[in-house]
Amino acid sequence: MSELVTGEAVALELRPARLPSRALALLLDLIVYFTVYIGVSIGLAAATASLDDAAQVALAITAFLLVLVGVPIAVETLSHGRSLGKMACGLRVVRDDGGPIRFRHALVRGALGVVEILMTFGVVACIASLVSARGRRLGDVFAGTLVVRERVPVGQTRFVPPPPPWLAGRFAELDLSAVPDTLWLAVRQYLTRMQQLDPQVSWAMAVQLAGDLATRTGTPAPTDIPPAAYLAAVVQERQSREARRAFPVGHDSASAGVPGVYAPSPIPGAPPGPAPAPAPTPTAPVAPPAAAERPATGFVPPA
Repeated sequence: MSELVTGEAVALELRPARLPSRALALLLDLIVYFTVYIGVSIGLAAATASLDDAAQVALAITAFLLVLVGVPIAVETLSHGRSLGKMACGLRVVRDDGGPIRFRHALVRGALGVVEILMTFGVVACIASLVSARGRRLGDVFAGTLVVRERVPVGQTRFVPPPPPWLAGRFAELDLSAVPDTLWLAVRQYLTRMQQLDPQVSWAMAVQLAGDLATRTGTPAPTDIPPAAYLAAVVQERQSREARRAFPVGHDSASAGVPGVYAPSPIPGAPPGPAPAPAPTPTAPVAPPAAAERPATGFVPPA
């Protein structure tokens, strides 16, 4: 799998932020956080003037941890990787596979940021970013994250083709917890570039990736589905689960196989809508698509 996840492939899908833009975003964040910290410290000093020195020191340490450590972690968690400085510079923190970060990612980045940024005035973070091929500091390395550019010129982004409609919801029961981020990234890179590959090479890569994915999920890949369509359907299922976790309200199981589709809450007294038609089950395996007869979606329907 390592030979499929190259630096060139990562650069095409995720555009790592350069050190100057990251430094500017960090500077803006620190200005805001230190301004809040100074205001909180002045307020605590005035409110705790009657306390002894030990209590004042304890409150000062607590304010430092809450404002300069806890607030950045909370902001990155709630905004899915976008602080004020990053929004101003068009940056975002994402996982290695391009997905949104969670609390544990922000916690690791914030905890190591105390040593990398606050205690060493950013020297360790700058050195780590210069040494890393993708400009990651130690917090990003240990958290499995990457700071990327959100403002990408139009026409330079790559589109991940959706699976055929007859595969919607086919893999809703698949266990995806053991699939590593590197494998997800390799699958995404293949799906975005498969139209540019030779048909035989594309088929061989799809078979290899489908085998690796089936090994991680513990469920054999269906033999009646083209491997590229199988990969796209599993990626869509993962995106749908991420959407349900991010937006749990109004997301029904009927739209589990379609990302971005949310079922509205039923209206009391209203008649039920028509039931969705069951997806047809393919029965025959499909041969590799020919170069001259490749459909616009990138996949071939079942025979």
